[in-house]
Amino acid sequence: MAAKHLQKQRGRGAGRPFARGVSGNPAGRPPGTRNHATEIAQALLDGEAEALTRKCVELALDGDRAALKLCLERLVPRRPRAVALDLPQIASTADLAPAIAAIAHAVAAGGLTPYDGAELARIFDAYAHAAEFGEFERRLALVERELEADHASAD
Repeated sequence: MAAKHLQKQRGRGAGRPFARGVSGNPAGRPPGTRNHATEIAQALLDGEAEALTRKCVELALDGDRAALKLCLERLVPRRPRAVALDLPQIASTADLAPAIAAIAHAVAAGGLTPYDGAELARIFDAYAHAAEFGEFERRLALVERELEADHASAD
């Protein structure tokens, strides 16, 4: 109840004292300015880039998997590619299972790499989470309206 009072008093949602895009300190740090510690670390690394790269390659050649992965990612960077994939239309979370099945089938058939399949599945996972939060917000608003109606009728 107190939060609603404060919300009405400020005219904005709780935790948003300023309008979106407007800073409380307009003369603050310019966008893109790096932290002082980041600048120091960058300066230290700049002088050692060749030695660090050489050491990483040596570790990779000695079998260090993390170093090997790092080297390969730099040698052969992943480039996004367009993939033609027939997916069912997704209108609700109930449509996600057939979409994931289509991705798994495409990976198994070799038409889609496992990496690309995992990336597509992540998109559907984000959709599911967003739908979950949306449903939770809708149900919470309904409960709050019912509580307010109960309080109003009790008064």
